[in-house]
Amino acid sequence: MNYLDFEKPLAEIEGKAQELRALARANSEMDVSKEAEALDRKAEAALRDLYRTLTPWQKCQVARHPDRPHCRDYVAALFSDVMPLAGDRGFADDQAVFGGLARFNDQPVVVIGHEKGHDTKTRIEHNFGMARPEGYRKAIRLMDLAHRFRLPVITLIDTPGAYPGKGAEERGQSEAIARSTAKCLEIGVPLVSVVIGEGGSGGAVAFATANRVAMLEHSVYSVISPEGCASILWKDAEKMREAAEALRLTAQDLQKLGVIDRIIKEPLGGAQRGRKETIEAVGKAIEIMLKELSAKKPDTLIRDRRNKFLEMGTKGLAA
Repeated sequence: MNYLDFEKPLAEIEGKAQELRALARANSEMDVSKEAEALDRKAEAALRDLYRTLTPWQKCQVARHPDRPHCRDYVAALFSDVMPLAGDRGFADDQAVFGGLARFNDQPVVVIGHEKGHDTKTRIEHNFGMARPEGYRKAIRLMDLAHRFRLPVITLIDTPGAYPGKGAEERGQSEAIARSTAKCLEIGVPLVSVVIGEGGSGGAVAFATANRVAMLEHSVYSVISPEGCASILWKDAEKMREAAEALRLTAQDLQKLGVIDRIIKEPLGGAQRGRKETIEAVGKAIEIMLKELSAKKPDTLIRDRRNKFLEMGTKGLAA
């Protein structure tokens, strides 16, 4: 188990329980079951207390936890007959963006998502989930395909933001993001998005301008990372805690503001402690959101999607 900084008290309790059980395995005459169970109860209570009062910055840490399920984990568990489609037909294939044809509950769909990787090698291979222009152009190509063949689009968001490197800027990063966002608004098929970890900046919006947007309970979604915000506003990245508070980036805040439609509950301790349960909950949420949209005509889907984003931020304002 990888423990976050604020989970250190919990790590000590669970570590003691593991030590007791290791001693019992080494000495068959030793009975430590009562002591170990008492520590387990104490650990569960501590875990419940910790996750009941998470600050926005702590939620950022949970959203970035390396053991959370990533895009390919969801694709492998929830979709069948997966046919990855590579490349933007212009420059290259971006490994930070997964996309292709698949079946969800036996329904043909197009699935697109950011992939971060699960260890050092794969994180480098997938550029830590930071897409380049060719990744967004691949997504545009797949959304065009979905529109042509009337296939619902499902997107899984997990990125700190679009890649800010020199090559990406030379190849038109901002233009590619803008065109991907515009394509989301143009397609006449159901489009549902789930923020499964980080939803960072335009790199996330380019896939999440959807009819329905859901977030996992401890995921985050913001115009900029707390560290980036702190560096700009206070010239000090160490003020990320204050920035996280100000950005209103938690699922709970964003639902109140009308930015997202649904919060998907995570197991106690976050998705990293219950990967299977989390993936099943995301699958159920996607199923519900697609059913809500299934009877709508293409023109209605486009109009509702556009209005959803045009009206964002106007709730509660006087006419």
